[in-house]
Amino acid sequence: MLKKLFQAFRPSETPNLPDPDAELALGALLVRVAKSDREYQVEEISLIDRILARLYQHNAIEAAKVRATCEKLHSAAPETDTFGRLIRETTGLEERLAALDALWEVVLADGKQQEGELKIVEESRIAMGLSVKDSQAARTRAMNKM
Repeated sequence: MLKKLFQAFRPSETPNLPDPDAELALGALLVRVAKSDREYQVEEISLIDRILARLYQHNAIEAAKVRATCEKLHSAAPETDTFGRLIRETTGLEERLAALDALWEVVLADGKQQEGELKIVEESRIAMGLSVKDSQAARTRAMNKM
């Protein structure tokens, strides 16, 4: 069902994009958060690479390739909650909490919390079936990592 939904939103000129799984969905959300303030900084890009490497056991080159695919998915993608639902439907609670932690890491990376970033995290949290308390705890964990 989600595959058909993604195909309906996918522009016809991007036939080489893979069907998203939880990893690509999270990567696309991370890119979406980082780009939401229209300042996609090198620090955010490298943080996304490190997060993908940490969560999915990639080396630096593999993580960068995944992120590049996620950038394309983000551009061609449906609504934020579609990615969140995909994560909810294909992963367990621990993975969803780790995804929320990662989103907060990217939000906090530049020291500023923009309204657009917070909206994406909130939409993602709801779609992943996580609570406000989960989000507050994830934000605290992300702050402690800094």
